[in-house]
Amino acid sequence: MIYKVIGLMSGSSLDGLDIAFVQLEEVRGQWSYQVLAADCVPYTDDMAHNLKHAQQLSVPDFLRLHTAYGRYMGDAVNKFIADKQIELQVQFIASHGHTVLHEPANYTTTQIGDGAAIAAITGLPVISDLRALDVALGGQGAPIVPIGDKLLFGNYDYHLNIGGIANITVQYEGKPLAFDVCPANQVLNTLAEKAGKMYDENGVMAASGVMLTDVLVNLNKHEYYAKQAPKSLSNEAAINMAFPALLESAHSTEDMLHTVVLHIAEQVCDAVRKYPSDKEQPQMLVTGGGAFNTFLIEKLQHALAQNNVSVVVPDADTVMYKEAVVMALIGALRWREETNVLSSVTGASRDSISGALWMGHSY
Repeated sequence: MIYKVIGLMSGSSLDGLDIAFVQLEEVRGQWSYQVLAADCVPYTDDMAHNLKHAQQLSVPDFLRLHTAYGRYMGDAVNKFIADKQIELQVQFIASHGHTVLHEPANYTTTQIGDGAAIAAITGLPVISDLRALDVALGGQGAPIVPIGDKLLFGNYDYHLNIGGIANITVQYEGKPLAFDVCPANQVLNTLAEKAGKMYDENGVMAASGVMLTDVLVNLNKHEYYAKQAPKSLSNEAAINMAFPALLESAHSTEDMLHTVVLHIAEQVCDAVRKYPSDKEQPQMLVTGGGAFNTFLIEKLQHALAQNNVSVVVPDADTVMYKEAVVMALIGALRWREETNVLSSVTGASRDSISGALWMGHSY
């Protein structure tokens, strides 16, 4: 069976809306994919500001943003379809939305971007609210990409995504287990902004700095790292783990960037130590914006060498759009009414078929 799906993803780094037009094929339970077209649509300053500060809005303004962002995504998809000349080829859209509140302890998670608005604007079926059912079932609702790691990237032993928050999928007792590792790009990008840059390209600034031992020790001793998986971080919690202490520091930006890179590498290495592979030479697939940070990848490979784990950075489309590809897969599984969120990963009471379906057309 072949599905042609648009996957939408907006991460905590707020670099833009990822759009991937994906061909998914299932043959006797085996899935494959091909990215037919993809783009990252940068947010306007106003939209990035509104998404970043959505929690501070009043309830009416929050709901207006939920609708406005859904229409924003719908317009972006329509432009993408026109630009790529793929009219009448898209079967449906799978939208993650943008996470603005994540409190699984209270059975609550919110990804804004109204699915009904996307469907109304595009005239296409839309599957949204992909995390909500898992959280209602007592799960962390995150990460949800491991179903894609299992079905599309199963030949790797570890799957690391370095976005605003770094998350990893490992194997534990024969089943996938995934969890948020530590704050990542949202910290690096915020520090780079102090130097007037959107991000530290290739980790050049970090490479020019030196390790701040006291800062590294303080970062590593956060109570989150002692918790057992499954576990997840909200954007707010991730930011609070590093700030405001780093921003108020008298140390140079280069030294702080260098130290945060070492912190990320150490926490990923610690996750691998806790869940060792039974293979002699296991491989880790690394995706997300952090995979383009040459210095970070270098330090990560150095840290993992003690566990004989090799780092694999795939092609640019996979690095940039893997999460959007997996959203397309999650949507296809929901369309088929098959499990798309794994309780072994999230800690929910059972696996689930997650996602709300909005039909964008009438018959």
